[in-house]
Amino acid sequence: MAVEWRASTWGEEISLEYGKALRDYNTERGMYRVFGSNGPIGWTDKPLSHGPGIILGRKGAYRGIEFSREPFFVIDTAYYVVPKDEFDMRWLYYAIKHHKLGEIDDGSPIPSTTRSAVYVRDFDVPPLAEQKRIAEVLGALDDKIELNRRMNATLEATARALFQSWFIDFDPVRRNMDRNQPSTRPSGHPSPNGRGAGGEGSVEEIDRLFPDSFEESPLGHIPKGWEVCPLSEKIQLLSGGTPKTSEATYWDGDIPWYSVRDAPSETDVWVIYTDKHVTKIGIANSAAQVFPEMTTIISARGTVGKLALTAVPMSMNQSCYGVHGITGYGDYFTYYSLREVTTQLQQRTHGTVFDTITTETFKTLDCIFPTPQITVAFDKLVEPLLGQIRANLHQSRTLATLRDTLLPKLLSGELSVCDAEALAT
Repeated sequence: MAVEWRASTWGEEISLEYGKALRDYNTERGMYRVFGSNGPIGWTDKPLSHGPGIILGRKGAYRGIEFSREPFFVIDTAYYVVPKDEFDMRWLYYAIKHHKLGEIDDGSPIPSTTRSAVYVRDFDVPPLAEQKRIAEVLGALDDKIELNRRMNATLEATARALFQSWFIDFDPVRRNMDRNQPSTRPSGHPSPNGRGAGGEGSVEEIDRLFPDSFEESPLGHIPKGWEVCPLSEKIQLLSGGTPKTSEATYWDGDIPWYSVRDAPSETDVWVIYTDKHVTKIGIANSAAQVFPEMTTIISARGTVGKLALTAVPMSMNQSCYGVHGITGYGDYFTYYSLREVTTQLQQRTHGTVFDTITTETFKTLDCIFPTPQITVAFDKLVEPLLGQIRANLHQSRTLATLRDTLLPKLLSGELSVCDAEALAT
């Protein structure tokens, strides 16, 4: 460790301030983030603390550590950190993570992190200039990860909007109907969508795949020639399994093994990594099987309806189903179709101990299905979007691994900032 680092305790350097109760925060929008013990929980229009700041969970089995650049609010299950001297706040955030202050437990029946348990802990403090340099190295990695997250949210929203337009709002059908109306526009005036006769991928070419009228169905007006049938008729359901946990040779292999805890956020879509892995012999001696990439996984027991697209071949446990569309139906279309009916599947759960859906559940849900050619066209248009999401996730995982490798070495003084900068470029 560098000689200029000074030894101290957390109580000498920071104060952990209690958050406040807040009843009327909004879960979707507001000016300032609201944090609880597990992280962000909503929004409010009045902050409790200015930014940048650090939030440390106080109560609960999981007590997270969060960094906020902007002013924020903390509810009464968490602390916010107030330094007693000048610190680089982002360095202080990484130091709190490195020293795992969120894992300190006072031994009470309800897991809790107390001030007294934190304040007596020792740690070493580098000069402010060194703090800033360390924070810049680690922060650059986290900033890129955050940029990827935001980009993924935008890309996924674009894909979801296209699905909504084609298969929920039936916009191409309505445009075709408009084209069939007598024109009141002067000759040569642009068409309503603002384009002329386009080439491949144009609105006009896409619209030709759709009918130009609606017809009655058990689910109301649907595009002419489309089909209403049980969801089970348009998908293939695949079952998972769990190798015997007491058999060491079945586990810690090279094959990802998915459970609901591995489910990505809706904006990330893909699962690229799982917490547990199994071996080929584990697969061979259990009901588990390896599914190809582009399989949609849906959780069917406990937390029902969590979805993921497999970015790599993987297996899964028996609490999930793997889903493929029948021959000719696009894989992305299948994924987004399941997202659209998740709430309805959740409303059809049964079970005395855990909410559960079975193969029979999928037979009870009628859905609207277009011709396969339209789903293939949808997949072709969204593939670049979802492909970029997958690439961003892989890059972010690589960046996170590098950050987690550098963090303890930088925070202990084992690795110089210059060496870390060389590794990070």
